[in-house]
Amino acid sequence: MRVAICTVKVPFVTGGAEACATGLQHALLEHGHSAEIVAIPFKWYPPDEIVRQMLIWQLLDLTEANGKTIDKVIALKFPAYLVRHPNKVVWLVHQHRQAYDLWGTEYGDLHGHEGGRVREIIMQADNRSLGEARKVFTISQNVSARLLEYNRIASQPLYPPVKQREAFFCGDYGDYIFCPSRLDALKRQHLLIEAMSLVKSDARCVVAGQGAHERELRRLIASLGLGAKVEIVSGATDEQIAGYYANSLAVFFGPFQEDYGFVTIEALYSRKAVITLTDSGGPLEFIRDGLNGMVVAPTAETIAEAVDTLFKDRARARAMGEQSYQLAGELQLDWPHVVKSLLS
Repeated sequence: MRVAICTVKVPFVTGGAEACATGLQHALLEHGHSAEIVAIPFKWYPPDEIVRQMLIWQLLDLTEANGKTIDKVIALKFPAYLVRHPNKVVWLVHQHRQAYDLWGTEYGDLHGHEGGRVREIIMQADNRSLGEARKVFTISQNVSARLLEYNRIASQPLYPPVKQREAFFCGDYGDYIFCPSRLDALKRQHLLIEAMSLVKSDARCVVAGQGAHERELRRLIASLGLGAKVEIVSGATDEQIAGYYANSLAVFFGPFQEDYGFVTIEALYSRKAVITLTDSGGPLEFIRDGLNGMVVAPTAETIAEAVDTLFKDRARARAMGEQSYQLAGELQLDWPHVVKSLLS
Protein backbone atom coordinates (compact mmCIF):
# COMPACT_ATOMS: atom_id res chain seq x y z
CA MET A 1 0.00 0.00 0.00
CA ARG A 2 1.18 3.53 -0.81
CA VAL A 3 0.53 5.80 2.17
CA ALA A 4 0.96 9.55 2.47
CA ILE A 5 1.44 10.81 6.04
CA CYS A 6 0.18 14.39 6.07
CA THR A 7 1.38 16.84 8.67
CA VAL A 8 2.75 20.34 9.14
CA LYS A 9 6.16 21.43 10.34
CA VAL A 10 7.29 24.61 12.01
CA PRO A 11 10.82 25.06 10.63
CA PHE A 12 13.59 24.49 13.18
CA VAL A 13 11.15 23.11 15.80
CA THR A 14 10.91 19.41 16.59
CA GLY A 15 8.55 17.79 19.07
CA GLY A 16 6.02 15.04 19.64
CA ALA A 17 4.19 15.52 16.34
CA GLU A 18 7.40 14.97 14.40
CA ALA A 19 8.11 11.86 16.47
CA CYS A 20 4.66 10.51 15.58
CA ALA A 21 5.19 11.14 11.88
CA THR A 22 8.68 9.63 11.60
CA GLY A 23 7.80 6.71 13.86
CA LEU A 24 4.73 5.92 11.78
CA GLN A 25 6.68 6.13 8.54
CA HIS A 26 9.34 3.72 9.77
CA ALA A 27 6.70 1.32 11.07
CA LEU A 28 4.82 1.33 7.76
CA LEU A 29 8.04 0.67 5.85
CA GLU A 30 8.89 -2.22 8.17
CA HIS A 31 5.47 -3.70 7.46
CA GLY A 32 6.16 -3.68 3.72
CA HIS A 33 4.26 -0.54 2.71
CA SER A 34 5.48 2.51 0.83
CA ALA A 35 5.21 5.56 3.08
CA GLU A 36 6.06 9.20 2.54
CA ILE A 37 5.77 12.15 4.93
CA VAL A 38 4.10 15.12 3.23
CA ALA A 39 4.85 18.13 5.44
CA ILE A 40 4.19 21.78 4.67
CA PRO A 41 5.72 24.59 6.77
CA PHE A 42 3.16 26.09 9.13
CA LYS A 43 2.81 29.73 10.18
CA TRP A 44 -0.03 30.83 12.44
CA TYR A 45 0.41 34.59 12.54
CA PRO A 46 -1.14 36.94 11.73
CA PRO A 47 -4.53 35.19 12.04
CA ASP A 48 -5.36 35.61 8.34
CA GLU A 49 -2.27 33.53 7.53
CA ILE A 50 -3.99 30.52 9.13
CA VAL A 51 -6.76 30.75 6.52
CA ARG A 52 -4.20 30.73 3.71
CA GLN A 53 -2.49 27.71 5.26
CA MET A 54 -5.83 25.92 5.38
CA LEU A 55 -6.46 26.69 1.72
CA ILE A 56 -3.14 25.10 0.71
CA TRP A 57 -4.24 21.75 2.13
CA GLN A 58 -7.78 22.02 0.75
CA LEU A 59 -6.40 22.54 -2.77
CA LEU A 60 -3.75 19.83 -2.57
CA ASP A 61 -4.30 16.75 -4.74
CA LEU A 62 -2.87 13.64 -3.09
CA THR A 63 -4.92 11.07 -4.96
CA GLU A 64 -1.86 10.17 -7.03
CA ALA A 65 1.80 11.04 -7.44
CA ASN A 66 4.14 10.43 -10.37
CA GLY A 67 1.35 8.61 -12.14
CA LYS A 68 0.77 6.14 -9.29
CA THR A 69 -2.22 6.03 -6.97
CA ILE A 70 -1.82 7.03 -3.34
CA ASP A 71 -3.93 4.40 -1.61
CA LYS A 72 -4.38 6.06 1.76
CA VAL A 73 -3.79 9.35 3.50
CA ILE A 74 -3.10 9.43 7.23
CA ALA A 75 -3.41 13.00 8.48
CA LEU A 76 -1.97 14.02 11.85
CA LYS A 77 -2.36 17.69 12.55
CA PHE A 78 -4.19 20.92 11.71
CA PRO A 79 -4.50 21.97 8.95
CA ALA A 80 -3.10 18.87 7.22
CA TYR A 81 -6.28 16.91 7.87
CA LEU A 82 -8.17 19.34 5.63
CA VAL A 83 -6.71 17.51 2.62
CA ARG A 84 -9.32 15.70 0.57
CA HIS A 85 -8.83 12.03 -0.24
CA PRO A 86 -11.29 9.16 -0.76
CA ASN A 87 -9.42 7.03 1.77
CA LYS A 88 -8.45 9.48 4.51
CA VAL A 89 -7.82 8.39 8.08
CA VAL A 90 -7.01 10.90 10.80
CA TRP A 91 -4.64 10.16 13.68
CA LEU A 92 -5.15 13.46 15.45
CA VAL A 93 -2.22 14.93 17.35
CA HIS A 94 -4.22 18.07 18.04
CA GLN A 95 -6.38 20.69 16.40
CA HIS A 96 -5.52 24.39 16.40
CA ARG A 97 -6.02 24.66 20.13
CA GLN A 98 -6.19 28.46 20.10
CA ALA A 99 -9.62 28.08 18.50
CA TYR A 100 -10.75 25.57 21.11
CA ASP A 101 -9.61 24.99 24.70
CA LEU A 102 -7.07 27.84 24.62
CA TRP A 103 -9.62 30.36 23.34
CA GLY A 104 -9.97 33.19 25.85
CA THR A 105 -7.11 31.94 28.05
CA GLU A 106 -3.70 33.46 28.72
CA TYR A 107 -2.28 30.97 26.20
CA GLY A 108 -4.55 31.97 23.32
CA ASP A 109 -3.40 34.18 20.46
CA LEU A 110 -6.66 34.71 18.56
CA HIS A 111 -8.18 37.95 19.74
CA GLY A 112 -10.76 40.52 18.74
CA HIS A 113 -13.05 40.48 15.73
CA GLU A 114 -10.40 39.12 13.35
CA GLY A 115 -9.48 36.29 15.71
CA GLY A 116 -13.14 35.41 16.25
CA ARG A 117 -13.76 35.29 12.50
CA VAL A 118 -10.76 33.00 11.94
CA ARG A 119 -11.90 30.81 14.81
CA GLU A 120 -15.29 30.30 13.16
CA ILE A 121 -13.61 29.41 9.86
CA ILE A 122 -11.38 26.86 11.62
CA MET A 123 -14.25 25.21 13.46
CA GLN A 124 -16.43 24.95 10.35
CA ALA A 125 -13.56 23.46 8.34
CA ASP A 126 -12.73 20.99 11.12
CA ASN A 127 -16.31 19.78 11.34
CA ARG A 128 -16.36 19.13 7.60
CA SER A 129 -12.91 17.61 7.11
CA LEU A 130 -12.82 15.47 10.24
CA GLY A 131 -16.38 14.38 9.60
CA GLU A 132 -15.51 13.12 6.12
CA ALA A 133 -12.62 10.92 7.32
CA ARG A 134 -13.19 7.17 7.14
CA LYS A 135 -12.08 6.92 10.75
CA VAL A 136 -10.72 9.29 13.37
CA PHE A 137 -8.12 8.21 15.91
CA THR A 138 -6.40 10.49 18.40
CA ILE A 139 -3.16 10.22 20.34
CA SER A 140 -4.89 10.35 23.76
CA GLN A 141 -8.13 10.34 25.66
CA ASN A 142 -7.62 14.04 26.29
CA VAL A 143 -7.58 14.85 22.57
CA SER A 144 -10.63 12.62 22.03
CA ALA A 145 -12.49 14.41 24.82
CA ARG A 146 -11.77 17.82 23.25
CA LEU A 147 -12.92 16.63 19.83
CA LEU A 148 -16.18 15.34 21.27
CA GLU A 149 -16.78 18.45 23.39
CA TYR A 150 -16.19 21.05 20.68
CA ASN A 151 -17.01 19.22 17.44
CA ARG A 152 -19.29 16.37 18.55
CA ILE A 153 -17.06 13.93 16.69
CA ALA A 154 -16.37 10.54 18.26
CA SER A 155 -12.85 9.11 17.98
CA GLN A 156 -10.66 6.30 19.26
CA PRO A 157 -7.53 7.00 21.33
CA LEU A 158 -4.43 5.29 19.92
CA TYR A 159 -1.32 5.98 21.96
CA PRO A 160 1.94 6.48 20.03
CA PRO A 161 5.01 4.54 21.24
CA VAL A 162 8.13 6.40 22.32
CA LYS A 163 11.16 6.52 20.08
CA GLN A 164 13.86 3.99 21.05
CA ARG A 165 12.11 2.54 24.07
CA GLU A 166 15.15 0.40 24.82
CA ALA A 167 17.26 3.53 25.35
CA PHE A 168 15.54 4.34 28.65
CA PHE A 169 16.83 2.75 31.84
CA CYS A 170 17.06 3.31 35.57
CA GLY A 171 20.33 4.29 37.22
CA ASP A 172 20.37 5.92 40.64
CA TYR A 173 17.80 8.08 42.42
CA GLY A 174 19.78 11.28 42.57
CA ASP A 175 19.25 14.70 44.09
CA TYR A 176 17.54 16.42 41.15
CA ILE A 177 14.12 16.64 39.53
CA PHE A 178 14.34 16.27 35.77
CA CYS A 179 12.13 18.36 33.50
CA PRO A 180 12.63 17.70 29.76
CA SER A 181 10.42 19.48 27.24
CA ARG A 182 10.27 22.26 24.70
CA LEU A 183 10.75 25.58 26.51
CA ASP A 184 7.34 27.07 25.97
CA ALA A 185 4.80 28.92 28.12
CA LEU A 186 2.33 26.02 27.76
CA LYS A 187 4.87 23.60 29.28
CA ARG A 188 5.03 25.75 32.45
CA GLN A 189 8.63 25.09 33.45
CA HIS A 190 8.39 28.40 35.30
CA LEU A 191 6.24 26.76 37.98
CA LEU A 192 8.99 24.27 38.79
CA ILE A 193 11.60 27.02 38.87
CA GLU A 194 9.45 29.11 41.19
CA ALA A 195 8.93 26.02 43.35
CA MET A 196 12.68 25.56 43.70
CA SER A 197 12.82 28.88 45.56
CA LEU A 198 10.45 27.39 48.14
CA VAL A 199 11.85 23.87 48.64
CA LYS A 200 13.26 23.23 52.10
CA SER A 201 15.43 20.26 51.13
CA ASP A 202 18.67 20.22 49.14
CA ALA A 203 16.86 19.12 45.99
CA ARG A 204 17.76 20.78 42.73
CA CYS A 205 16.33 20.56 39.22
CA VAL A 206 17.56 20.12 35.67
CA VAL A 207 15.45 21.58 32.85
CA ALA A 208 16.36 20.22 29.41
CA GLY A 209 15.12 21.68 26.17
CA GLN A 210 15.12 24.56 23.74
CA GLY A 211 12.48 27.04 22.72
CA ALA A 212 11.16 30.58 22.66
CA HIS A 213 10.73 30.67 26.44
CA GLU A 214 14.39 29.99 27.28
CA ARG A 215 15.47 33.59 27.78
CA GLU A 216 12.53 34.29 30.07
CA LEU A 217 13.25 31.19 32.15
CA ARG A 218 16.91 32.13 32.54
CA ARG A 219 15.87 35.60 33.68
CA LEU A 220 13.55 34.01 36.24
CA ILE A 221 16.36 31.82 37.58
CA ALA A 222 18.62 34.84 37.94
CA SER A 223 15.95 37.00 39.58
CA LEU A 224 15.26 34.29 42.19
CA GLY A 225 18.96 33.65 42.80
CA LEU A 226 18.64 29.98 41.88
CA GLY A 227 21.81 29.55 39.84
CA ALA A 228 23.03 26.79 42.18
CA LYS A 229 19.71 24.91 42.30
CA VAL A 230 18.35 25.14 38.75
CA GLU A 231 20.18 24.22 35.56
CA ILE A 232 18.92 24.63 31.99
CA VAL A 233 20.53 22.23 29.52
CA SER A 234 20.14 23.16 25.85
CA GLY A 235 20.99 20.87 22.95
CA ALA A 236 21.30 17.60 24.90
CA THR A 237 21.55 14.44 22.80
CA ASP A 238 19.03 11.62 23.07
CA GLU A 239 21.62 9.60 24.97
CA GLN A 240 22.20 12.42 27.43
CA ILE A 241 18.47 12.89 27.94
CA ALA A 242 18.11 9.18 28.75
CA GLY A 243 20.95 9.53 31.26
CA TYR A 244 19.27 12.49 32.96
CA TYR A 245 16.08 10.47 33.28
CA ALA A 246 17.98 7.46 34.61
CA ASN A 247 19.67 9.26 37.50
CA SER A 248 16.96 11.69 38.52
CA LEU A 249 15.01 11.51 41.75
CA ALA A 250 11.76 12.05 39.83
CA VAL A 251 10.42 13.77 36.74
CA PHE A 252 8.36 16.96 36.65
CA PHE A 253 5.95 17.36 33.74
CA GLY A 254 3.32 20.02 34.33
CA PRO A 255 2.08 21.40 30.99
CA PHE A 256 -1.33 22.97 30.58
CA GLN A 257 -3.78 20.44 29.12
CA GLU A 258 -1.11 18.47 27.27
CA ASP A 259 -2.32 16.40 24.31
CA TYR A 260 -0.32 13.28 25.26
CA GLY A 261 3.21 13.90 26.44
CA PHE A 262 6.07 11.55 25.53
CA VAL A 263 7.82 12.77 28.68
CA THR A 264 5.38 10.83 30.85
CA ILE A 265 5.98 7.56 29.01
CA GLU A 266 9.75 8.03 28.94
CA ALA A 267 9.66 8.56 32.71
CA LEU A 268 7.69 5.33 33.16
CA TYR A 269 10.28 3.36 31.21
CA SER A 270 12.99 4.99 33.33
CA ARG A 271 11.29 3.81 36.56
CA LYS A 272 10.68 7.32 37.80
CA ALA A 273 7.81 8.91 39.67
CA VAL A 274 6.19 11.82 37.85
CA ILE A 275 5.10 15.04 39.50
CA THR A 276 2.28 16.47 37.40
CA LEU A 277 -0.55 18.93 37.85
CA THR A 278 -4.31 18.64 38.15
CA ASP A 279 -4.87 20.49 34.87
CA SER A 280 -2.04 18.87 32.87
CA GLY A 281 -4.29 16.74 30.68
CA GLY A 282 -2.48 13.86 28.96
CA PRO A 283 -0.14 12.88 31.84
CA LEU A 284 -3.20 12.25 34.04
CA GLU A 285 -4.07 9.27 31.86
CA PHE A 286 -1.01 7.48 33.24
CA ILE A 287 -0.10 9.02 36.60
CA ARG A 288 -2.00 8.04 39.74
CA ASP A 289 -1.46 10.26 42.76
CA GLY A 290 0.44 8.41 45.46
CA LEU A 291 0.93 5.29 43.32
CA ASN A 292 3.38 6.14 40.53
CA GLY A 293 3.64 9.87 41.03
CA MET A 294 2.14 12.93 42.63
CA VAL A 295 -0.70 14.99 41.18
CA VAL A 296 -0.80 18.45 42.74
CA ALA A 297 -2.40 21.83 42.15
CA PRO A 298 -0.65 24.10 39.60
CA THR A 299 1.11 26.27 42.17
CA ALA A 300 4.76 26.67 43.15
CA GLU A 301 3.88 25.87 46.78
CA THR A 302 2.32 22.47 46.08
CA ILE A 303 5.10 21.52 43.67
CA ALA A 304 7.72 22.43 46.28
CA GLU A 305 5.97 20.22 48.83
CA ALA A 306 5.97 17.30 46.39
CA VAL A 307 9.68 17.76 45.65
CA ASP A 308 10.52 17.85 49.36
CA THR A 309 8.38 14.79 50.05
CA LEU A 310 10.21 12.67 47.49
CA PHE A 311 13.63 14.05 48.42
CA LYS A 312 13.14 13.14 52.08
CA ASP A 313 11.71 9.69 51.31
CA ARG A 314 13.84 8.09 48.60
CA ALA A 315 12.26 4.70 49.30
CA ARG A 316 8.89 6.14 48.37
CA ALA A 317 10.31 7.67 45.20
CA ARG A 318 11.81 4.30 44.26
CA ALA A 319 8.55 2.44 45.00
CA MET A 320 6.63 4.87 42.80
CA GLY A 321 9.21 4.40 40.07
CA GLU A 322 8.70 0.64 40.18
CA GLN A 323 4.94 1.16 39.85
CA SER A 324 5.62 3.39 36.84
CA TYR A 325 7.63 0.69 35.13
CA GLN A 326 4.96 -1.91 35.85
CA LEU A 327 2.32 0.29 34.25
CA ALA A 328 4.53 0.85 31.20
CA GLY A 329 4.68 -2.90 30.68
CA GLU A 330 0.89 -3.15 30.77
CA LEU A 331 0.29 -0.45 28.15
CA GLN A 332 -0.12 -1.55 24.53
CA LEU A 333 2.42 0.89 23.12
CA ASP A 334 3.87 -0.71 20.01
CA TRP A 335 3.98 0.21 16.35
CA PRO A 336 2.45 -3.03 15.00
CA HIS A 337 -0.70 -2.22 16.95
CA VAL A 338 -0.73 1.35 15.62
CA VAL A 339 -0.20 0.26 12.01
CA LYS A 340 -2.87 -2.42 12.22
CA SER A 341 -5.38 0.07 13.65
CA LEU A 342 -4.69 2.82 11.11
CA LEU A 343 -4.78 0.52 8.09
CA SER A 344 -7.78 -1.58 9.11
